[in-house]
Amino acid sequence: MEFSVVKFVLIGIVMAFANMCNTLYFRNVAKKNAHAAAFWSAMLILVNAISIIHYVEDHAYILAALLGTYVGTFLTLKWEQKKKKNQAQA
Repeated sequence: MEFSVVKFVLIGIVMAFANMCNTLYFRNVAKKNAHAAAFWSAMLILVNAISIIHYVEDHAYILAALLGTYVGTFLTLKWEQKKKKNQAQA
C-alpha cells in the first residue's frame, strides 16, 4: 500500500475535529446540557468512524490520528480560554 501525504494530513484534520467534538462533549456533560452533549457525542462517533476506516488499512496513518487528536484538544481549550477571557472583559 502506498503512503499518501494528502491522506495523512486529512486524517490529522479529521482527528483534530474528532477531539474538538470530544472536548465539547465533556464540557457539555459537565454543564448538564443534555442536547448539546448528545449532539457532540453523535458527532464524535461519526467522525471517529470515518477516520478509523481510513487509518486501519495502513498503520502509518495512526501517527496522523495521534497528532490530530492532540491539536484538536489543544486548540479547543485555547479557544474556550480566549472566549472566557473576552466574556470577562465585556
